[in-house]
Amino acid sequence: MVPGAPKLDRIDIRILSHLQKNGRATNVELAEAVGLSASPCLARVKRLEKAGYITGYSAQVQLQKLGSTVIIYTQITLADHRSQDFSRFESRVRQMSEVTECYLVSGGYDYLIKFVAFSIQHYQETMERMLAMNIGVEKYFSYVVMKPVFVKQHHDLEGFLNRTE
Repeated sequence: MVPGAPKLDRIDIRILSHLQKNGRATNVELAEAVGLSASPCLARVKRLEKAGYITGYSAQVQLQKLGSTVIIYTQITLADHRSQDFSRFESRVRQMSEVTECYLVSGGYDYLIKFVAFSIQHYQETMERMLAMNIGVEKYFSYVVMKPVFVKQHHDLEGFLNRTE
């Protein structure tokens, strides 16, 4: 639990769980699903949004329907490891439209980044552009996704609650 954040009860968790599976649910549908009347349900959703538990709503787009894409995970090691090196790298990578996820990790490299590109050539051009930015990349290793097996779009929030009680 984050200090200063409101404590969540089972109904809050049910609301979060339901919304992550169906963000388009109307308040009436959501209220029915979690066992509340509409007004208290809406008040809880607003409280969860204000507290930062709900950070937004979006559509899940099937990119393959729009055209050819390739997903590539890349391990990146920086040449230097000062605070400003990490900040500079993160600031520039955040601006790259091909980067959809970026994680600072522990272990044998510094970052794990997910790229979505139109082709291998597009990815290589993106990496060349990144290297030309002089943002401290010492080396990188690329892993092309051959076939997505599954991607979970939601988390087992009720199971998480049971482990924290």
